[in-house]
Amino acid sequence: MQKGRAYLITILWLVIIVCFIGLPAEAVERITPEKLVTMKGKAVTLDARPKKVWAKGHIPGAISFSWEEYTKIDEQKIPYRTLPPQEMARVLGRLGIHESDIIVITGDADSSWGGEGWIAWTLQWVGHQGPVYLLSGGVPGWENAGTLITKKSAPRPQTHYTPRPNPDTFMSATTLKENQASFTLIDTRSFREWITGHIPGAIHIPWKNMIDKKSRTPISPEEMKALLIKKKVPLNKPVVYYCTGGVRSGWTWMAHDMANLPPSFNLEGGYEEWKRLE
Repeated sequence: MQKGRAYLITILWLVIIVCFIGLPAEAVERITPEKLVTMKGKAVTLDARPKKVWAKGHIPGAISFSWEEYTKIDEQKIPYRTLPPQEMARVLGRLGIHESDIIVITGDADSSWGGEGWIAWTLQWVGHQGPVYLLSGGVPGWENAGTLITKKSAPRPQTHYTPRPNPDTFMSATTLKENQASFTLIDTRSFREWITGHIPGAIHIPWKNMIDKKSRTPISPEEMKALLIKKKVPLNKPVVYYCTGGVRSGWTWMAHDMANLPPSFNLEGGYEEWKRLE
């Protein structure tokens, strides 16, 4: 009787949280280099690696889209803030990207600092309407498949990108602090960063624990669930991932999302924003 009542309370509580915060959109899907080849001209490839790395060699037609280029210091002097949806939409339009385009995200899950996940999260926040894929193997996998790498850029004609901002995807430090008991917090930074200071009550799981080194994509759904269970993360409670400024935690948000787990959120302002509230 008590177990049944506790279960019903948990379900009701989760419904309330989802209604308050919302549910993420459809999960990112993996795509192979072979499949990407067949989609030539039908998809826009975004390269999450730093621009200087992209310039040394990239997938033909791939657009450099590093978080370093599209984050800024805000009015409160908080660094690494992702450009807001309206501003990001203008950037995407200038790059020749339409809100209905098929997007393929690539990188190396290393020099990008998890920027692939940051791109996936950003596209959800902006309200991208087309399907979004993550290239298995990243750029190294593309090279290993024997496909072409180039140093040439191929600018696309500018277009208009109509944003449909998704507030359900955005989590501020203020909202988190006011509702902290409703979420499980996971700090995705390094151990050194963790011990120098973290959000009270957070669980430490470095973002690199969620990388499959062979495919350079997130670990499998089974591995993701096992990792969270090992760290005593309840799977029936929404999770908020954070790092310094929402980039590495963007990767972990994507890993969570691709594992078909209950709602998770990326603290966009990260620990830098949280510190301003202390």
